[in-house]
Amino acid sequence: MSVDAIMHTEFPKGYTVFFGADGKVIMTPQSEEHSSTIRSLQIDTLALGRHAKVTSDVYLDFPADENSAPDLAILREDAEKQGKRYSFEDVLLITEVVSVSSARKDYDDCTAKYGRYGIPVYLIVDPYAQEVVIHTEPTGSGYIAAHTYKYGTGKLPIELADGRIFNLDLDELPRPEPGARTR
Repeated sequence: MSVDAIMHTEFPKGYTVFFGADGKVIMTPQSEEHSSTIRSLQIDTLALGRHAKVTSDVYLDFPADENSAPDLAILREDAEKQGKRYSFEDVLLITEVVSVSSARKDYDDCTAKYGRYGIPVYLIVDPYAQEVVIHTEPTGSGYIAAHTYKYGTGKLPIELADGRIFNLDLDELPRPEPGARTR
């Protein structure tokens, strides 16, 4: 798809559109649960400071062209862009919010990938199961430790590698409306 065609295309509301370096256009619908969960996570990151380096749906450079645009990433305070992007080496925590179409990717593929690249904390937030899984202690094939916490169980302090604490408010995570599709 040419740049001119992209500029003149009206994409459907509710879809997230990604443009790959190889010219591919990827469109994925973003549910209300997905969007409001990311917004809730962003609000919780404000306690890290107004100018904390937090990205959402922004590409991060990984080796071997395995770039990712996680739903939320918390970066080291001294992180600096290498060219146009931050490096995976600057990441302290990555969060993926499960959607109907991304469950396998978030639980399996991303767990292996983020562990392989040494991301200290990988957080899976699943609005449909109403639980959060925290992966720590990365290895070459994933993570050694995984702990599951249910929505509605208070504030969950997550220690970042730089000593700061990210407090995830499990009481405030949005829940899908009754009848919403499950994973």
